[in-house]
Amino acid sequence: MLVAKSNYIRKLIMESKDSDVTRINLSDIPGGPEIFEKAAKFCYGVNFEITVQNVAALHCAAEFLQMTDKYCDNNLAGRTQDFLSQVALSSLSGAIVVLKSCEILLPISRDLGIVRRCVDVVGAKACNEAMFPCRTPPNWWTEELCILDVDFFSDVVSSMKQRGVKPSSLASAIITYTEKSLRDLVRDHSGRGVKFSDPGDNESDERSQQRDLVQSIVSLLPSDKGLFPVNFLCSLLRCAVFLDTSLTCKNELEKRISVVLEHVSVDDLLIPSFTYDGERLLDLDSVRRIISAFVEKEKNVGVFNGGDFNRGVCSVSLQRVAKTVDSYLAEIATYGDLTISKFNAIANLVPKSARKSDDDLYRAIDIFLKAHPNLDEIEREKVCSSMDPLKLSYDARLHASQNKRLPVNIVLHALYYDQLKLRSGVAEQEERAVVVLPEALKTRSQLQADTTLAKENEALRSELMKMKMYVSDMQKNKNGAGASSSNSSSLVSSKKSKHTFFSSVSKKLGKLNPFKNGSKDTSHIDEDLGGVDITKPRRRRFSIS
Repeated sequence: MLVAKSNYIRKLIMESKDSDVTRINLSDIPGGPEIFEKAAKFCYGVNFEITVQNVAALHCAAEFLQMTDKYCDNNLAGRTQDFLSQVALSSLSGAIVVLKSCEILLPISRDLGIVRRCVDVVGAKACNEAMFPCRTPPNWWTEELCILDVDFFSDVVSSMKQRGVKPSSLASAIITYTEKSLRDLVRDHSGRGVKFSDPGDNESDERSQQRDLVQSIVSLLPSDKGLFPVNFLCSLLRCAVFLDTSLTCKNELEKRISVVLEHVSVDDLLIPSFTYDGERLLDLDSVRRIISAFVEKEKNVGVFNGGDFNRGVCSVSLQRVAKTVDSYLAEIATYGDLTISKFNAIANLVPKSARKSDDDLYRAIDIFLKAHPNLDEIEREKVCSSMDPLKLSYDARLHASQNKRLPVNIVLHALYYDQLKLRSGVAEQEERAVVVLPEALKTRSQLQADTTLAKENEALRSELMKMKMYVSDMQKNKNGAGASSSNSSSLVSSKKSKHTFFSSVSKKLGKLNPFKNGSKDTSHIDEDLGGVDITKPRRRRFSIS
């Protein structure tokens, strides 16, 4: 009965050299022993059921055994072909199940055209569902596609692209497929919900499959902007870094995130990395590249639109990113392996003009100094170099004036600034009563004032350094206490010198703003202090200390 319906078995027996054939080798039959058993039942007239799960394997086995109508009418190959056309491929769910069953039948299922037929049917019906949904929820078809292997899923996505489906529908399918396929890596879209397996076994089969899966998904992402939520892209980047995917894959994700960086949260930027021994760290390099690409894009846009990027003309997006960067610095400041150079490198990526106030940056610096208590004076000054003390709010300056972790020069700025603003306020009131000068005379007088202020600024700097040296000498004299008479005389002289110093400083500050042409400019802070009553300062803590 087998010979009557299978030309393949007939040829095996005829070509056999043994006169009494009792055994033939059919180990290569698609579907294995289970499918051959059904093919044999068909030959002997035993009933069995053809389903969407086994029709592809039965059709491949029938073609392999040459059970076609050429050798016997109404043979198995014709029966399976009719079932495919009339039943299995008549619905989207059935076509997806048949396509799934073809995964273990490669390459014969692709050679026989079953894969191509299934992909075309799935692509066409998925496009119809995306444009004219007939079931609820509307994106039910994206859930159905999740059972496919990533290669077949890529074929379906390509088929949908050729049919002109909306990119948003493709994005919805890719997001659903990623969440289902990588559920062991990404449980949700936030950085707090990431579950990682053992990072030490970098070459395991599971990690290798996950790495290929992430790279394939990234290659499928449509080029249209704004299709994917930024937290989804950050989750993919988190997986790519953990799985050590190709540089091209990570760069593509970083590029996409940088385009929509103004919508990124701090949790999204907390991208974990691992050392060779499995220690969990943070991938700062990826974050630096993302921020740098965004700032470069904003710079190019500003120049193109006629804006002056270097003179404080910053977009709202850049200002929002600056706040995110400062919050990110505060979040990572407690990590012991974070060096001063890396901290400053991230802080300086954002132009200073993008920060209307340096309060958030000051908070990050204060947390860093508290987490690294062994820094010397020079190192603490380096940490504070990215901050402008004159751009702090009143509460921040009040906290800084009492903060023992800050270097001396920052504390001095905080102490003298409010006095400077008081005197500047008096000068402004006097200026309102002065008759307006002609424009040319006004410009000339302004240039002379600027030159005078530059000289006064240098003089004030030198006096501040003398004060610093004086305090240091006083501490040394106190430790090595001498005779009481000499101490008394030194105290008297120190009081005189101290009185002389503060008188000199007060005279300097009593004039116009001494910092205008120096290292800092306070001309932009007048409006920030308009509603502050500095006579009754609030003693409020500003940092986490």
